[in-house]
Amino acid sequence: MSSVYDYTARTILGEEMALADLKGQVLLIVNTASKCGFTPQFKGLEALYQKYKDQGLQVLGFPCNQFLNQDPGSDEEIQSFCSMDYGVTFPMFGKIEVNGPGAHPLFQHLAAEAPGLLGSKAIKWNFTKFLVGRDGRIIDRYAPTTKPEDIARDIEKALAG
Repeated sequence: MSSVYDYTARTILGEEMALADLKGQVLLIVNTASKCGFTPQFKGLEALYQKYKDQGLQVLGFPCNQFLNQDPGSDEEIQSFCSMDYGVTFPMFGKIEVNGPGAHPLFQHLAAEAPGLLGSKAIKWNFTKFLVGRDGRIIDRYAPTTKPEDIARDIEKALAG
């Protein structure tokens, strides 16, 4: 059985990053979009990151344009938007697909290991969130409607465990 640490991803600055470099940390992996009704969640995700990063939390943002073209910009435009409009300092990655034949292998793994409502493996919308424990195993999957602050208790448990 694999873990998230078996994957690599390209950062928004174009560098390959091995998720194994984050071993021992708690991860909150989110597919994001700049022009979505849930985009203001960037603020809550950044607040979680600031509150818990010194305890070992990493928030990882993966822009995706698969849902009604709600993230059409280039990686540079997305990076600028996230930092200027929402003060995002957590790691952002290059734009990916989360569903279908072109889905990034990390998201294929996340969706398979933590199916959504009624066992659906597909990512339904922007800002689907996956909480991953220090061991690289998925703790839970959260719907786009779940506000970042509503995950804080689960993050605290994961950090303590």
